[in-house]
Amino acid sequence: MLYYKEAVKYGQKEYRLCVGRGEYPYLPALADLLPEERISAGTAIGAADIPTERIVGTRSAGRVHAFARNFMPLMPETSEFASKWTRLCEAHLEEGIRDPVKVYEYMNRYYVAEGNKRVSILKFFDAPTVGADITRVWPQRDGDRAVELYYEQIALQKLCGVGAPEFSRPGSCAEFVKLMGRGPEEVWDELERRHLSTLLHQFRQAYLAQGGGDLRTPMGDALLVYLRFWGLEALDGQSSEQIKPRLAKLWEEIALLQEPSPLAVKLDPAEERRPGLLNKVVSVAVGAPAPLRAAFLHDKAPERSAWTASHEAGRARVQEIFSGEVETRSWFDCVERGPAESIAEAVAAGYQTIFTTSPVLLPASLRAAVEHPEITVFNCSVGQSHRYIRTYYPRMYEAKFIIGAVAGSLAGGEDLGYVCDYPIYGQVAGVNAFALGAQMVNPRVRVDLEWSSVGGAEAAVRRLRERGVSLISCRDLLRAGDSDAVSFGLSRITDGEQVRLAIPHWRWDVYYEAMLRRLRTRQLSEDYQESPRALHYYWGMNSGVVDVECAPSVSAATVRLVGLLRESISNGTCQPFRGPLFANDGKAIEGWQGTLSVEQIIGMDWLNENVVGAIPAYDELSEIGKATVDMVGVEKVRETKKAGPEL
Repeated sequence: MLYYKEAVKYGQKEYRLCVGRGEYPYLPALADLLPEERISAGTAIGAADIPTERIVGTRSAGRVHAFARNFMPLMPETSEFASKWTRLCEAHLEEGIRDPVKVYEYMNRYYVAEGNKRVSILKFFDAPTVGADITRVWPQRDGDRAVELYYEQIALQKLCGVGAPEFSRPGSCAEFVKLMGRGPEEVWDELERRHLSTLLHQFRQAYLAQGGGDLRTPMGDALLVYLRFWGLEALDGQSSEQIKPRLAKLWEEIALLQEPSPLAVKLDPAEERRPGLLNKVVSVAVGAPAPLRAAFLHDKAPERSAWTASHEAGRARVQEIFSGEVETRSWFDCVERGPAESIAEAVAAGYQTIFTTSPVLLPASLRAAVEHPEITVFNCSVGQSHRYIRTYYPRMYEAKFIIGAVAGSLAGGEDLGYVCDYPIYGQVAGVNAFALGAQMVNPRVRVDLEWSSVGGAEAAVRRLRERGVSLISCRDLLRAGDSDAVSFGLSRITDGEQVRLAIPHWRWDVYYEAMLRRLRTRQLSEDYQESPRALHYYWGMNSGVVDVECAPSVSAATVRLVGLLRESISNGTCQPFRGPLFANDGKAIEGWQGTLSVEQIIGMDWLNENVVGAIPAYDELSEIGKATVDMVGVEKVRETKKAGPEL
């Protein structure tokens, strides 16, 4: 009876907490959620050990008032219910509960038809699993995100059992399978499934000890973060005590997952703080501070990559500006040399600040930041919410809006063409900004969209030319090996020649100068401490980090148009994504007071109404495209990546 008294205390506490929060304090009943005919039409799945934490209610409402919402009892100690609970508890302590309970599963949650007291006792003793005979009630597929995520989860369970971890984001199941070193349709045998259950139990103990029970996201999300950082070897064969210290190092990253808006976006460089009189006196007394040492790591060499060359030009310029105050050094071909090894070399050489200039280097950058909290790490990417590093990228969509206006003014009755590289954060916004700029000056113009990551850039331009399109916006930078027909910027391309008209202009020197000044005055540390969210520096034309350059062949009137739009965007009177806005599937896009928020712009997964084309599915992409999307792709594309066999 002592155990029952303790269980009742837990039940009463849960009851009071639920009432205080305005929540239903008893067990939910599946019969209150679904009509009886839906429940009765369920599919028998068979016997399996199910996670205790996913047993949340009863099949019918008959016994709900006997239990609090956490399955702890509420009936008096003198009741027949209490006597039965106590006898069953004694049997469990002597022999263990062997008979499986009968449950109905709906949306990955279990509702008990027979065995409520057995579940209550097993939950009281914190048993990780319960033997159960399962009947599944299938939700109707209507395109709802939660339902589609459920079917993805069921596909994962077909591979590794009903105890598979649960995730809150589409695409996570496929990533989990990959991180566990398995094939996308490789079925685990019974021994492997039991081994997985042991791994998950050890991780769960460490997760709860760290405070995971207070988070609103499922444990599987934290497990993915852990596996991305440390790999399977840091989970397989590890006790909860061995997992705890590694998990603690990642906890801010894991806690960030529950933030509704995980990114804290800085749209402009704050005014530089000038050193005060006391700082000047101290500097004179102790001498000038040691130079700030900043390392720049690139995925390729500048002679083979205009992207790297543009960043290198910015680095060289700030080296001149901060002569004697900042010391910089570059590492090239870091993908080939090994991203982690390249960063480790920079850290060992004493560089306190590291800029990695490609999203490909993001995973290694993140791990280095966790392992070396004494250094500051930046990664050039957009849409990535990671607590331990800062990300940065220019608002290139502002330049694309102006280039779209130039193209629209020259198009007449012709269609325009746009070749986009990857369906990743930032680039979809560039497509739509171009289309809106063209539409502003030419309301009937259409934009034919092609993807260089589907068949290559030359093939994309060729498809546009075959449809009679000659005004084409292509890549943002010239790349090694490109032919004239598929270079960069806005061009008029005919069978005989290419005439370049306008190009976006990147000013990395402005970015790096402002960043380094903020580092020297410790303003970046204040940015980090003032918010628990991830920091992203998303600067635009008003900061001077992006511009548009017209070719000499462009008319004076068009140049004046570019100047007017540049000034209007810089002072905020022209906002490219001011509504009303409509996607090309007819859906209205809602924004606050008619303008999209910066989070909506970064996370765009739709195309404007005058765009002819679609965002490609994951399987349509090239191997490089898939690898890029895996890291920084829009969620809509990652959702099309399969974790297992189709249901």
